[in-house]
Amino acid sequence: MDETSNYELHTQENWQSLAELLKIDNPLFEKTFFLFGYDFSCNIYLLQGDYLSIIDPGNDYTAFMQLHGLGFKLPDIKKIALTHGHQDHVMGTIELFRGYPGYRISDVEIIMHEAGPRQYKELVQGLGCRLVEVKGGERINLSGFEFEVIHTPGHTLDGISFYHEPTQTLFPGDTVLPHAMAEVDQAGGGRMDHYLYSLRTLRKRKVQHLMPGHGGLVAHLGRQVVEGTFEGLIKKLVGLETPFMEGAMTLAQQGLLEEALFYTQKELTVSPDNPRALEMQAFLLLDLGRNDEAAGIFDKILQQDHRHFHALLGKGRALIGMGGVQASLGFFDQALEINPQDPEALVNKGLALYLSGRQDEAMDIEIFQKEFARRVKQEFVKEPKAFA
Repeated sequence: MDETSNYELHTQENWQSLAELLKIDNPLFEKTFFLFGYDFSCNIYLLQGDYLSIIDPGNDYTAFMQLHGLGFKLPDIKKIALTHGHQDHVMGTIELFRGYPGYRISDVEIIMHEAGPRQYKELVQGLGCRLVEVKGGERINLSGFEFEVIHTPGHTLDGISFYHEPTQTLFPGDTVLPHAMAEVDQAGGGRMDHYLYSLRTLRKRKVQHLMPGHGGLVAHLGRQVVEGTFEGLIKKLVGLETPFMEGAMTLAQQGLLEEALFYTQKELTVSPDNPRALEMQAFLLLDLGRNDEAAGIFDKILQQDHRHFHALLGKGRALIGMGGVQASLGFFDQALEINPQDPEALVNKGLALYLSGRQDEAMDIEIFQKEFARRVKQEFVKEPKAFA
């Protein structure tokens, strides 16, 4: 199948099941109906089960008229889950309650992040709705389907995504959009550093299908869209035309290690044997605690140059992180043969000796002894005083 056929803009003017639109045979898709959103309204999703649930009711007064015309009993909508509090995502709630008499509004549960707009919360609670505030990490049930709530701030502070693990389907609101990128809404608490955090979180999930807040549905290529959004955010930070290695250095200096790693991997896709990129990738992995991956890359560098000082040092550090303290000593010794007075190599050798039970030998290394004393003092200062 051509990839583009899985990455489509569905602009039909009526509700349609995801199974029909995406040609995916699965209960979630068979039971979920979709209405494309235009400029004034987001995409709306309806889930069927023992009751009906809505993910983002939009801001389109015709949406529920159409549902009613298709034979759905609107008072069966018992849960409304909101990805964030922008009007184009939430005001359909009011249209729903105002337009269809007979609703027992007290039966309706609205799920939203605790940082959502205060005015909206007061409005729906004033109408009699039950408000469920989430933080992220919860499991919620919508019409018989279990979703993980993932806090995804950045576009707004209250952004959340709903992830259905069995089908690897993500409902991200405006956090991830096909062919576009949401702006950081500072008035809504949006922040670029939060946005990057959210994309890091989503990259750790297996996302195959994407049901965004705007734009077309994405079947099978959800991971690519998440990656594309992550790259787009990084380019906003470092500049569209900035070379990958230059951008990686800038990001690392700002403490954005995962973003710097992403850019070094981009460079290595173009130039797989770039020694500078390999070394930087290995040390970034090391700083991120991914010691086994870092060790493998240091091995590759040492195969090309067995006296590569920084690779020897890095391999020793990785071995300590992996529990191979005794084996790390050999690499620190080789590094010190090249540069006997290097402070980092001496401190790391002292640490390896100390951890392997050879404390006296460790303390014979003057710079390690000073560093050890400094850190002990730091920890002592942190401890609360026994007497006031």
